[in-house]
Amino acid sequence: MADPAIRHMTLAEFLRWEDGTDTRYELIWGVPVAIVPPAGAHGVLCVRLGVGPDPRLCSRRPCMAHTEAGIVRPDREVAYYVADLAVTCSPYRRGQRFVRDPILIVEILAPSTERHDRRTKLPVYRDIESVKRSCSSTRKVSTPKILRYVGDRWITELVQGREAMIRVSSVDLRVAMVELYEGIDFDADDAA
Repeated sequence: MADPAIRHMTLAEFLRWEDGTDTRYELIWGVPVAIVPPAGAHGVLCVRLGVGPDPRLCSRRPCMAHTEAGIVRPDREVAYYVADLAVTCSPYRRGQRFVRDPILIVEILAPSTERHDRRTKLPVYRDIESVKRSCSSTRKVSTPKILRYVGDRWITELVQGREAMIRVSSVDLRVAMVELYEGIDFDADDAA
């Protein structure tokens, strides 16, 4: 009998596995799934969000921001997600492939990934005990959302208007929407 085409992997197997290409993967219920490379504007937003908290984190070392951050749930061996940005105050260990104890996770939503990010990744991020705030930003300037954990529940804060500020107290981040999206032409990026 032939071997099955898709073989389930544990997290440890996935972290050792390479397919011989430059393709990036996430592990979803034990199955490696290729992910779409981010568009240029996506990368610009990620850098702008990442450099905001970094100087403030210097005084809080070992806290640091990670781009293309591997995220796992401590209680699951079948999932590994790639977040656009994550902040942790756990020390970096050489060879580390995922962010331990993230305090902030950022997903910059694109039309091709929004459904997966909202339905699959966000519920997992909400279950990570160390996450105090999970920030989710859409590609439309008028509709970014910040999800905050307050008391014993998650609340959604809409950030509306070009002059509105994104505020994330866990990393002392304040950035105006107009600055964050300055010079970004999403229509050109989507056409490419």
